[in-house]
Amino acid sequence: MILCSTGAFFCFSFISVTLSSAAPSFTVDYKNNSFLKDGEYFRYVSGSIHYSRIPRIYWKDRLLKMYMAGLNAIQTYIPWNFHEPVPGVYNFSGDRDLEYFLQLCQDLGLLVILRPGPYICAEWDMGGLPAWLLKKKDIVLRSSDPDYLAAVDNWMAKLLPMVKRYLYQSGGPIITVQVENEYGSYFACDFDYLRHLVKLFRSHLGDDVVLFSTDGAGVGYLKCGALQGVYATVDFGPGGNVTAAFEAQRSAEPRGPLVNSEFYTGWLDHWGEHHSVVPTETVVKSLNEILDLDANVNLYMFIGGTNFAYWNGANTPYAPQPTSYDYDAPLTEAGDLTQKYFAIRDVIKKYRKIPDGVLPPSTPKFAYGVVKMKKLRSVSDSLDLLSVSGPVKTLYPLTFIELDQSFGFVLYRTSLPVDCLKPTPLSSPLNGVHDRAYISVDGVAVGILERDRNITINITGKAGSRLDLLVENMGRVNYGKYINDFKGLVSNLTLGAEVLSNWTVFSLSIDEVVKEGLLWDMVSEQDSESTHTAAPPTSLSLPTFYGGTLEIPDHIPDLPQDTYIQFSNWSKGQVWINGVNVGRYWPSRGPQITLFVPASLLSTESPNNITVLELEACPCTWGQCVVEFTHTPLINSTVMYIKPYTTEKTLNTR
Repeated sequence: MILCSTGAFFCFSFISVTLSSAAPSFTVDYKNNSFLKDGEYFRYVSGSIHYSRIPRIYWKDRLLKMYMAGLNAIQTYIPWNFHEPVPGVYNFSGDRDLEYFLQLCQDLGLLVILRPGPYICAEWDMGGLPAWLLKKKDIVLRSSDPDYLAAVDNWMAKLLPMVKRYLYQSGGPIITVQVENEYGSYFACDFDYLRHLVKLFRSHLGDDVVLFSTDGAGVGYLKCGALQGVYATVDFGPGGNVTAAFEAQRSAEPRGPLVNSEFYTGWLDHWGEHHSVVPTETVVKSLNEILDLDANVNLYMFIGGTNFAYWNGANTPYAPQPTSYDYDAPLTEAGDLTQKYFAIRDVIKKYRKIPDGVLPPSTPKFAYGVVKMKKLRSVSDSLDLLSVSGPVKTLYPLTFIELDQSFGFVLYRTSLPVDCLKPTPLSSPLNGVHDRAYISVDGVAVGILERDRNITINITGKAGSRLDLLVENMGRVNYGKYINDFKGLVSNLTLGAEVLSNWTVFSLSIDEVVKEGLLWDMVSEQDSESTHTAAPPTSLSLPTFYGGTLEIPDHIPDLPQDTYIQFSNWSKGQVWINGVNVGRYWPSRGPQITLFVPASLLSTESPNNITVLELEACPCTWGQCVVEFTHTPLINSTVMYIKPYTTEKTLNTR
């Protein structure tokens, strides 16, 4: 009771102070089918952004563009493997500074819908789960497996106390937290696992935070994805029956706000398939229908970003995602404003006020031109430098994980046990090359084995000839029952009818060696020629490093700027700029031709070192040995599609 003994004005003032000092709250209003923020009706219009796919220097630019589009919230994943590369070793600095990102959201007036996993999918390597979990070969991921739960508990004990400081109830921006991700699409259907996660999240975050789940808009998905005490939401894309999709949510949540946690503005890509494009008109029509139902919506993606280094995932039959995660989103991979951005903004302004002010422009791009490249050294000639841990002798091949390596490349070496004077099949009968092997005999490239596509090649050679296989991890499966995706030679190879044995295996620390610039000390005068006049090769070449330098004038204002690097007449490989792994290129397969290079990687104060690992064949033996920096992206070009030999169908879902 409040006494007003000294007049109405004092009474009014006292009540105002009392109400304003109440703790922030965010709850589900089941009675009125909405959210309540500080006791008032609230509806979010959100967009997905993955801080792990965008350089930290551009977080503010991208978030501000999202805010100016009329969004009042953003949604982001936390990739476990991005922050805990080895058990008990955590990285939350630089581009991994989660707390800085969350504080930036709050400073810009954006609420946060957080998706900490532990599994996230996201077309990210192994769905965000760290590869070191596979040290227990028979581990059942995303289940009540004791070893898996122990690792999850340790990770969440590090992560969730950090997150708690940024909950809305604690004065931060986080209004809801997702438990797991699309679990109704997973084979395990382990409710004990989900209950364990809920108890774990509650123990660290408290009872006031709104926990939610996300599943496909079908009753079948919600059967194993929904759990009491966790608010069930659905995800679906444009062009369908919006009312019917939300009816699926109502099967699990008869009352409460309607929520589409992933409304797809575009779609994901795979190497060898055309870049996905979703018409703006289709997106706008369905978005308008969603908002007209007073539903909450998150646009996935609002900006996709880039799978730098080795972070892309893959689907099955094995189909890895490319370096670009542009997603045909309202903001491009480089954060540029699109026609889709403005069309979506026009829809949003019908339902909530758009912020005043000037839109931040697209970042300028610069075409720095061609850079002459020169041969540094082949991989096989650099093993003393690249294999820091040294060779391992083994009767049969070891996987990446058995070598304590998660990403990149491993070289497997043995000898031909018999004469192969006639072409003899070298085969992976159990489809055990994960994911791509570049094969040479006595230093001559002879072919490629590729998972789910090419499991046999013919070779010749004499008994005792050196057989090398450089095996590339192309990205772990991120969705479905095959996410326990081991890399390397995961089963034996055969030569004719004979199983190959007595291997020497080299774990390669290429990223560390490139970062330290050690390969550049290997250049000889003979290798420094940049062009040749010989005829184009008819066969493969050995996986080889090439290097070049880009000098950016320091007297031109506003340089460096963002750019794109392209590889005319190159085949497939990896590129580093100033020691930073920019990602994979594969113009011979497509659809992506150019790779985004943010200005933060470039310098005007010293030459920029460009290091390329070409795996198949480059133009340096017959034409211009150059790469080119251009201001125009090309991520939807000619595609060379190779049909998988398996008959399994690709799931049309994330």
